[in-house]
Amino acid sequence: MGRRMSNLSTTYLGLKLRSPLVASASPLCETVANIRQMEDAGIGAVVLPSLFEEQLELEGRTVDEDLFRGSDSFPEAAAFFPDLQTYNLGPDGYLKLIQDAKAAVSVPVIASLNGVTPGGWAEYAQLMQDAGADAIELNLYSIPTEISQTAEDVERGYVALVRQVRSCVQLPIAAKVSPVFSSPPNMALQLVDAGATGLVLFNRFYQPDFDIEEQGIVPTLTLSRPEELLLRLHWVAILYGSIDVDLAVTGGVHSAKDVVKCVMAGAQVAMMTSALLQNGIGHAANVLMDLRRWLDEHEYDSVNLMRGSLSRRAVADPGAFERANYMRVLSSYSLSKKARGR
Repeated sequence: MGRRMSNLSTTYLGLKLRSPLVASASPLCETVANIRQMEDAGIGAVVLPSLFEEQLELEGRTVDEDLFRGSDSFPEAAAFFPDLQTYNLGPDGYLKLIQDAKAAVSVPVIASLNGVTPGGWAEYAQLMQDAGADAIELNLYSIPTEISQTAEDVERGYVALVRQVRSCVQLPIAAKVSPVFSSPPNMALQLVDAGATGLVLFNRFYQPDFDIEEQGIVPTLTLSRPEELLLRLHWVAILYGSIDVDLAVTGGVHSAKDVVKCVMAGAQVAMMTSALLQNGIGHAANVLMDLRRWLDEHEYDSVNLMRGSLSRRAVADPGAFERANYMRVLSSYSLSKKARGR
């Protein structure tokens, strides 16, 4: 009798997923037809594109009024904002997408809010819950530009935001954060204490380019590369086992081996966007087929059996481990004869 196939199922945010591969927020997740294809390809869950705080403010005329006032003194200001009336699906269309997706597929559908300030807008999370979302991902994307704003101010704002959303919903909440904190482990702990059920590591900052001829700012979008995964693996391996929270990796996941690395570091799920945009939704089926083959070849009955096997949970002194690894990396590169001047 042949060996039975490995079990790819996992859990994330208290949800049962048939595989650890999750489609993270992207334009691919804007239509029910695409979400159905993702389900057919074996993806475990889908994160809808983010609904922005500014879109909710615009619905209340706040942004319109601010832009109108600002345009008198700085006409170029309006050019910095996208057309938020047509971006994404808008607040009402977003709720309908949740409802339609839930009616069409059996995999969990995770809504996404992108906000930077605590406020009444967080109550929109309640509407997402009422629309049938299985969980909410808070996409905490903000670049502080005020000199007077301290790191503590930024962290306090994020924590307050998570706490306020938690007060509005009973759904699981995942906080999608950046790596640019002085102490990511402490920030992670604060977010969990505020009510986050999961942490998504890490957000990618999209930096505009300069058009020197038109003397303007040009938006740029660079898809992720596999080498970006290393930073995520590093911090998941640090956090795994030290904080009671589900961990997700996003950014740099392109292949089955990338998924294996994420799980071995301690992640519940590996999130994929760029590879799907580059290769099509069908790429997910190939990744999962390769993942199952890898598990079978290495005699793992399930993905859960290898979770955390490469984390630093068993390391007695993580700080010393980090220093030793740092020195090993620096000493591992041998200069060629040409570089040494020989």
